[in-house]
Amino acid sequence: MIDDESRPVVVLLAHPRPGSFNHALAGRVRDTLARAGRKVCFHDLYAEGFDPVLRAEEAYTSGTRAEEFLAAEPDPLVRRHRAELRDAGGLVAVHPNWWGKPPAILSGWLDRILVPGVAYRLDDAGGAPEPLLSVRRLLVVNTSDTTEERERTLFGDPLDAIWRRCLAPYLGEPSVRRLVLRVVADADQQQRSGWLDDVETEVRQLFGGH
Repeated sequence: MIDDESRPVVVLLAHPRPGSFNHALAGRVRDTLARAGRKVCFHDLYAEGFDPVLRAEEAYTSGTRAEEFLAAEPDPLVRRHRAELRDAGGLVAVHPNWWGKPPAILSGWLDRILVPGVAYRLDDAGGAPEPLLSVRRLLVVNTSDTTEERERTLFGDPLDAIWRRCLAPYLGEPSVRRLVLRVVADADQQQRSGWLDDVETEVRQLFGGH
Protein backbone atom coordinates (compact mmCIF):
# COMPACT_ATOMS: atom_id res chain seq x y z
CA MET A 1 0.00 0.00 0.00
CA ILE A 2 1.37 3.42 -0.95
CA ASP A 3 1.56 5.72 2.08
CA ASP A 4 -1.06 8.45 2.22
CA GLU A 5 1.35 11.39 1.98
CA SER A 6 2.64 10.24 -1.40
CA ARG A 7 -0.80 9.89 -2.94
CA PRO A 8 -2.31 12.76 -4.92
CA VAL A 9 -5.04 15.08 -3.79
CA VAL A 10 -7.87 15.82 -6.23
CA VAL A 11 -9.09 19.43 -6.02
CA LEU A 12 -12.42 20.27 -7.63
CA LEU A 13 -13.56 23.84 -8.30
CA ALA A 14 -17.17 24.38 -9.33
CA HIS A 15 -18.00 28.02 -10.02
CA PRO A 16 -18.88 29.39 -13.47
CA ARG A 17 -17.47 32.92 -13.11
CA PRO A 18 -13.71 33.35 -13.63
CA GLY A 19 -12.30 35.55 -10.92
CA SER A 20 -14.88 34.49 -8.35
CA PHE A 21 -13.99 34.16 -4.67
CA ASN A 22 -14.35 30.40 -5.13
CA HIS A 23 -11.51 30.60 -7.64
CA ALA A 24 -9.34 32.42 -5.09
CA LEU A 25 -10.15 29.80 -2.44
CA ALA A 26 -9.34 26.91 -4.77
CA GLY A 27 -6.10 28.61 -5.78
CA ARG A 28 -5.07 28.91 -2.14
CA VAL A 29 -5.89 25.24 -1.60
CA ARG A 30 -3.80 24.21 -4.60
CA ASP A 31 -0.84 26.39 -3.63
CA THR A 32 -0.87 25.22 0.00
CA LEU A 33 -0.90 21.59 -1.04
CA ALA A 34 1.94 22.20 -3.50
CA ARG A 35 4.05 23.88 -0.80
CA ALA A 36 3.41 20.86 1.41
CA GLY A 37 4.87 18.65 -1.29
CA ARG A 38 1.58 16.99 -2.21
CA LYS A 39 0.84 16.06 -5.80
CA VAL A 40 -2.30 17.94 -6.87
CA CYS A 41 -4.81 16.99 -9.57
CA PHE A 42 -6.57 20.34 -9.98
CA HIS A 43 -9.80 20.63 -11.94
CA ASP A 44 -11.76 23.78 -12.69
CA LEU A 45 -14.80 21.91 -13.99
CA TYR A 46 -16.27 24.84 -15.91
CA ALA A 47 -12.95 25.80 -17.51
CA GLU A 48 -12.38 22.18 -18.55
CA GLY A 49 -15.83 21.96 -20.08
CA PHE A 50 -16.66 18.87 -18.05
CA ASP A 51 -19.89 17.39 -19.38
CA PRO A 52 -22.12 16.68 -16.36
CA VAL A 53 -24.95 15.04 -18.29
CA LEU A 54 -25.37 11.37 -17.43
CA ARG A 55 -26.24 9.40 -20.55
CA ALA A 56 -29.05 6.86 -20.52
CA GLU A 57 -26.61 4.06 -21.24
CA GLU A 58 -24.48 5.13 -18.25
CA ALA A 59 -27.31 5.04 -15.74
CA TYR A 60 -26.47 1.70 -14.14
CA THR A 61 -25.85 1.17 -10.45
CA SER A 62 -25.09 -2.52 -10.00
CA GLY A 63 -23.76 -5.70 -11.57
CA THR A 64 -20.57 -6.72 -13.33
CA ARG A 65 -22.04 -5.92 -16.72
CA ALA A 66 -22.45 -2.32 -15.61
CA GLU A 67 -18.81 -2.21 -14.53
CA GLU A 68 -17.65 -3.62 -17.87
CA PHE A 69 -19.76 -1.13 -19.80
CA LEU A 70 -18.66 1.87 -17.73
CA ALA A 71 -15.01 0.85 -18.04
CA ALA A 72 -15.33 1.43 -21.79
CA GLU A 73 -16.27 5.12 -21.25
CA PRO A 74 -15.43 6.99 -24.50
CA ASP A 75 -14.96 10.45 -22.95
CA PRO A 76 -11.22 10.84 -22.20
CA LEU A 77 -11.85 13.56 -19.59
CA VAL A 78 -14.25 11.32 -17.67
CA ARG A 79 -11.73 8.46 -17.85
CA ARG A 80 -9.01 10.76 -16.51
CA HIS A 81 -11.12 11.94 -13.58
CA ARG A 82 -12.02 8.37 -12.66
CA ALA A 83 -8.40 7.24 -12.81
CA GLU A 84 -7.20 10.12 -10.66
CA LEU A 85 -9.84 9.50 -8.02
CA ARG A 86 -8.86 5.81 -7.86
CA ASP A 87 -5.30 6.85 -6.97
CA ALA A 88 -6.20 9.75 -4.68
CA GLY A 89 -5.55 9.88 -0.97
CA GLY A 90 -7.46 13.13 -0.56
CA LEU A 91 -10.26 15.15 -2.11
CA VAL A 92 -11.04 18.85 -1.82
CA ALA A 93 -14.26 20.33 -3.23
CA VAL A 94 -14.73 24.10 -3.45
CA HIS A 95 -18.19 25.27 -4.43
CA PRO A 96 -21.04 27.63 -3.52
CA ASN A 97 -24.23 26.59 -1.79
CA TRP A 98 -26.92 26.78 -4.46
CA TRP A 99 -30.39 25.76 -3.28
CA GLY A 100 -28.84 23.49 -0.66
CA LYS A 101 -26.84 21.53 -3.24
CA PRO A 102 -23.67 21.76 -5.32
CA PRO A 103 -23.80 23.44 -8.75
CA ALA A 104 -25.14 21.17 -11.49
CA ILE A 105 -21.70 20.62 -13.00
CA LEU A 106 -20.40 19.16 -9.73
CA SER A 107 -23.55 17.10 -9.19
CA GLY A 108 -23.00 15.69 -12.67
CA TRP A 109 -19.35 14.98 -11.83
CA LEU A 110 -20.56 12.87 -8.91
CA ASP A 111 -23.03 11.06 -11.20
CA ARG A 112 -20.41 10.24 -13.85
CA ILE A 113 -17.32 9.60 -11.71
CA LEU A 114 -18.67 7.75 -8.64
CA VAL A 115 -19.85 4.77 -10.66
CA PRO A 116 -19.73 0.98 -10.23
CA GLY A 117 -16.22 -0.30 -10.73
CA VAL A 118 -14.73 3.04 -9.64
CA ALA A 119 -16.33 4.09 -6.35
CA TYR A 120 -18.03 0.85 -5.36
CA ARG A 121 -19.08 -2.65 -6.33
CA LEU A 122 -22.69 -3.75 -5.99
CA ASP A 123 -23.65 -7.21 -7.16
CA ASP A 124 -27.38 -6.62 -6.89
CA ALA A 125 -29.41 -3.45 -6.40
CA GLY A 126 -30.77 -4.50 -3.02
CA GLY A 127 -27.43 -5.38 -1.46
CA ALA A 128 -24.81 -3.40 0.42
CA PRO A 129 -22.15 -1.73 -1.76
CA GLU A 130 -18.49 -2.60 -1.37
CA PRO A 131 -16.43 0.64 -1.40
CA LEU A 132 -13.50 0.60 -3.82
CA LEU A 133 -11.94 4.01 -3.17
CA SER A 134 -9.53 4.82 -0.36
CA VAL A 135 -9.72 8.59 -0.05
CA ARG A 136 -8.47 9.22 3.49
CA ARG A 137 -9.18 12.95 3.81
CA LEU A 138 -12.02 15.08 2.48
CA LEU A 139 -12.20 18.87 2.74
CA VAL A 140 -15.30 20.72 1.53
CA VAL A 141 -15.18 24.51 1.26
CA ASN A 142 -18.56 26.15 0.75
CA THR A 143 -19.46 29.79 0.22
CA SER A 144 -22.94 30.86 1.23
CA ASP A 145 -25.18 33.90 1.52
CA THR A 146 -27.34 32.25 4.18
CA THR A 147 -26.69 33.03 7.84
CA GLU A 148 -25.68 30.14 10.10
CA GLU A 149 -28.88 30.41 12.18
CA ARG A 150 -31.16 30.43 9.14
CA GLU A 151 -29.28 27.50 7.60
CA ARG A 152 -29.55 25.46 10.77
CA THR A 153 -33.12 26.22 11.79
CA LEU A 154 -34.86 26.52 8.43
CA PHE A 155 -32.92 24.35 5.99
CA GLY A 156 -31.06 21.85 8.15
CA ASP A 157 -27.79 22.17 6.17
CA PRO A 158 -28.46 19.66 3.38
CA LEU A 159 -24.94 20.12 1.99
CA ASP A 160 -23.47 18.62 5.15
CA ALA A 161 -25.73 15.60 4.73
CA ILE A 162 -24.73 15.25 1.07
CA TRP A 163 -20.99 15.29 1.69
CA ARG A 164 -20.70 13.73 5.13
CA ARG A 165 -23.45 11.09 5.16
CA CYS A 166 -24.26 10.34 1.51
CA LEU A 167 -20.89 10.61 -0.25
CA ALA A 168 -18.14 9.98 2.30
CA PRO A 169 -18.98 6.25 2.70
CA TYR A 170 -18.46 5.80 -1.06
CA LEU A 171 -15.11 7.56 -0.94
CA GLY A 172 -13.63 5.18 1.61
CA GLU A 173 -14.86 6.73 4.88
CA PRO A 174 -12.38 9.63 4.93
CA SER A 175 -11.87 12.11 7.72
CA VAL A 176 -14.23 14.94 6.76
CA ARG A 177 -13.72 18.63 7.37
CA ARG A 178 -16.11 21.27 6.06
CA LEU A 179 -15.58 25.01 6.10
CA VAL A 180 -18.58 27.25 5.40
CA LEU A 181 -17.84 30.90 4.63
CA ARG A 182 -20.75 33.27 5.07
CA VAL A 183 -22.23 35.77 4.23
CA VAL A 184 -19.98 36.15 1.18
CA ALA A 185 -21.97 38.82 -0.69
CA ASP A 186 -21.55 41.25 2.23
CA ALA A 187 -17.91 40.47 3.00
CA ASP A 188 -15.22 43.11 2.49
CA GLN A 189 -11.68 42.45 1.33
CA GLN A 190 -10.34 42.12 4.86
CA GLN A 191 -12.89 39.43 5.67
CA ARG A 192 -12.16 37.57 2.45
CA SER A 193 -8.43 37.68 3.12
CA GLY A 194 -9.09 36.18 6.55
CA TRP A 195 -11.15 33.41 4.99
CA LEU A 196 -8.33 32.60 2.58
CA ASP A 197 -6.01 32.23 5.57
CA ASP A 198 -8.59 30.02 7.31
CA VAL A 199 -8.71 27.73 4.27
CA GLU A 200 -4.93 27.50 4.22
CA THR A 201 -4.97 26.51 7.89
CA GLU A 202 -7.56 23.79 7.22
CA VAL A 203 -5.48 22.37 4.37
CA ARG A 204 -2.34 22.31 6.49
CA GLN A 205 -4.10 20.61 9.38
CA LEU A 206 -5.73 17.99 7.19
CA PHE A 207 -2.99 17.28 4.67
CA GLY A 208 0.19 18.41 6.40
CA GLY A 209 2.59 21.19 5.57
CA HIS A 210 4.35 24.06 7.26
